[in-house]
Amino acid sequence: MASATIAAGIARALLKLAVTKGAKQTLLLRQSGIDPRQLDDPDMRIPMAQYMALMRAGQQLCSDPALALHFGEAFDMADMSIVGLLGMASETGEDMLAQLNRYERLVADVATTADGPRHALVRKNGQFWLEDRRANPNDFPELTESSLARMVCMAHRAGEGAKIIQAIHVTHPAPSYRTEYERIFRVPVHFDSDRNAIVLSGDAWLHERTSQASPYVFGVLGDRAQALLERLERSTSTRGRIESLLIPMLHTGNVGLDRIADMLGTSRQTVYRKLKAEGTTFQQTLDELRHKMALHYLSDNKMPVNQTAYLIGFSDPAAFSRAFKRWTGSSPRAMRRKAGMSWGSHV
Repeated sequence: MASATIAAGIARALLKLAVTKGAKQTLLLRQSGIDPRQLDDPDMRIPMAQYMALMRAGQQLCSDPALALHFGEAFDMADMSIVGLLGMASETGEDMLAQLNRYERLVADVATTADGPRHALVRKNGQFWLEDRRANPNDFPELTESSLARMVCMAHRAGEGAKIIQAIHVTHPAPSYRTEYERIFRVPVHFDSDRNAIVLSGDAWLHERTSQASPYVFGVLGDRAQALLERLERSTSTRGRIESLLIPMLHTGNVGLDRIADMLGTSRQTVYRKLKAEGTTFQQTLDELRHKMALHYLSDNKMPVNQTAYLIGFSDPAAFSRAFKRWTGSSPRAMRRKAGMSWGSHV
């Protein structure tokens, strides 16, 4: 679970729901260890450990143990992720399932029980089962609850639920709020099962047309999703995951290894060991990220130097200038003059 991540858009929607149910946002963020800046971009990643903490804090502060079910009921995937928009733009149910499997990691990047997609359609005892093959699902059954509730409620809203959904199977025991399962799913629910799955009446829905979206819209969404997937794959290294956590925090200056280890749900020693295996250190990762972001702010955004220094965590512009000269061999002033840019401030 420590290495798993989830889209910031999912966490932001859960935070919104919990607040509407009476929880204080400041307490939710504090108890989950989430910096609100982590949620600014819905396509950014946050550690699953933080999302789990947010869910548990929401359950407590809202006095709603069924919060995950209610989250799946309240929010369509299209409200939170480009993966949902791709599903809506898919021509058939088969296309929708293909897009879900191809880009599922953009929603939740989690381990599965076997090689292959997280969601699999299998035939069993003359029925079709849409299985969720997430590994160790009972470590966080709320993710099972919200995922299944979201898919089933989407089918009900489309008027197809009663026709194609026959039963729900989950691997976790029946909770105290079992009646909410009955209300939301509207079909028999089997607890302590050997799999998490939706039992379907057949496969005719695979071939039925589900969208009138133009190929252009689908193509644009697909290109964006592919770019995000490539970015995610680059960030699966420990260094990449640390950089994604550091970027929205750099300006605070509070970017120590202990804090990053907590956000990753692991120990300082483990982070150190994994970075060493990748041929780097935390300090080197932080230093090179500051270098990269300084060039970005000064060149792409034409950011004033004093503001650039602040954004990458330097309280003293002179210290930033010394670091910049160490990185590039020249001062920020010289770099901007070479690029033909005017100064926004002086150091």
